[in-house]
Amino acid sequence: MSKTIIGLLICGLCFPILAQPKQENSDELEKRNGFKSIRLATPIEKIVGATFKKDLLEQNEFPAKLYSVKNDSLKTIGEVRVKEITIKTYKDLVYEIEVNTEKDQRLMKGMEKALGKARYNLRTEAYHWRAQSLSLTFIGNKNSLTLVYKSYPIFKMMYTDRGKKIDDIAEDF
Repeated sequence: MSKTIIGLLICGLCFPILAQPKQENSDELEKRNGFKSIRLATPIEKIVGATFKKDLLEQNEFPAKLYSVKNDSLKTIGEVRVKEITIKTYKDLVYEIEVNTEKDQRLMKGMEKALGKARYNLRTEAYHWRAQSLSLTFIGNKNSLTLVYKSYPIFKMMYTDRGKKIDDIAEDF
């Protein structure tokens, strides 16, 4: 009788764990490292179809450049039409990819199938996947969906460069 109770307790404890939806697959996100052929931390000259749009300051501090990408191989995600792709670079390395698509529920379902269940942030009203060196944010609005890929190593480089500038100022006194 006690073996039956112990068995039921073990099953009762294991079932909720097994019933959980598949959590995010950071290995898959890390392996993809961007959107289709556009990889984070890649030199901009290697991105086919990238056209310079303007200079900008990331976080009002870091000099960056904004590019748009027009490439026939990037026009769709399955059957979902891609409206626009923009890339931000720091020192000519891609640190952010923004993909704007038409609104289609299948996109989120496909992403969760490939990357696992996303984490929802109530404050930003966005879904997030995270890996060791990058993050992917999924933002939906009335007419479109936006995917934003960000590279942690490039952001780290920005802050390291800022620290070097401060050190140079300190040494120049």
